[in-house]
Amino acid sequence: MSGGYDAFDDPYAYKNTDVLKNRAGLRDAELLEGFELEMTALRADEPLPAGRYGAAHYRALHRHLFQDVYRWAGRYRTVRTAKGGNAFCYPEHIAANMGQLFERLRREPFTGGATFEAFATAAADFLAELNAIHPFREGNGRIQLIFLHMIAVRAGHPLDMRKVEQATMIPAMVASFRGDLRLLLEELRKLRALA
Repeated sequence: MSGGYDAFDDPYAYKNTDVLKNRAGLRDAELLEGFELEMTALRADEPLPAGRYGAAHYRALHRHLFQDVYRWAGRYRTVRTAKGGNAFCYPEHIAANMGQLFERLRREPFTGGATFEAFATAAADFLAELNAIHPFREGNGRIQLIFLHMIAVRAGHPLDMRKVEQATMIPAMVASFRGDLRLLLEELRKLRALA
């Protein structure tokens, strides 16, 4: 499964393909995509790993969801990647950038007590930075949304993740990569779970 990443000599993929090496030995991208969706859905139904909302917790969540699919689940990628010509964080800087980013979650508005708008603004910025780091070789988007849901609940502003629409969320994430958070903030407002 290539996920639409720009082409490069990828040690994560089977030779002469863009299909990621996987525990099932699948060499067809569509079969791998189906297997990955099925296995991560099953793991998502289980209790998710508890943690302190830091980078180690984030890695544990990725490991939990993707452990049946990839041997490297929960480990930061070791190759440079790009999507649509936009380069993600170089692997040698991932750990430091993740540590700095996740320090934000120890402060308002992520710890509760802030307005929804303050939380959504900070969450959009956090999500944009996390996406730009893109710490894993695969599964970044899914784990970002799961973690977003978790930090929203902790902050007292639950989001209805069933309202996520790829048709609008993906362009919002692309715009956020260029520093424009307006669309992403609007996506978060749409997800607000009203009592």
